[in-house]
Amino acid sequence: MRRNLLVVLCMIAVISSSLTAKAADGLFGYYMENRTCQVYTGPCFANAEIGLAGREATMAWKFTTGSMDEVSLKGLSVVLVVASSDTLAFQGLKDARTIKSVILVDDKANSAQRDKLIEFAKQRAGKAAENVVRISDVPIQMNLDLFSYKANLAAGKEVSLKTRKANKGDCVCSNESNYYPPLAPVKNLAAGVAIEGGFKGRGLGTRWEMNNARSCYMGTFAF
Repeated sequence: MRRNLLVVLCMIAVISSSLTAKAADGLFGYYMENRTCQVYTGPCFANAEIGLAGREATMAWKFTTGSMDEVSLKGLSVVLVVASSDTLAFQGLKDARTIKSVILVDDKANSAQRDKLIEFAKQRAGKAAENVVRISDVPIQMNLDLFSYKANLAAGKEVSLKTRKANKGDCVCSNESNYYPPLAPVKNLAAGVAIEGGFKGRGLGTRWEMNNARSCYMGTFAF
């Protein structure tokens, strides 16, 4: 009887230890996204842009806490920039027939952290991970105020984004909504206006600017 009880207690301890480790391994932080089309919009504007715009996007994550395979990513950021043959619409990255990407890694990361940031970005890149044309280490500054939903992103000299939360004053046809879903899982989602933003890097065969456009999403993530 005592032996059986001891076995049960040992099993509970192992399971508890596993769950604790899994919880400690969780990743939490801020997410920003900018597209080359309107995302806070209505069908009339979206239909006018389909096939002509929205083929490019910037996706950025800043880790406020957590680790990946016991490697801490707290305080670090990673940016994924994609360019595709098609508008990234209702199916997101899956809408692209062909797509390529650039990964920008926080230059504060050590070797182990760098590897995990790249792995994380590739996991979120979908089919874009099959054609990563460049990985570069750059200084990344990313801040998001969850009270006002104002945010800033700078990744070296390649990516910039300054955004604010979209509001009723940004409506044109009074039928606006979060028309296209964000390209990555997001909690506490808010659509935003890119006050200024763009990509000036190499490797994707294109560069772009999106200023005063309803092209952004902001929020938090938890994995």
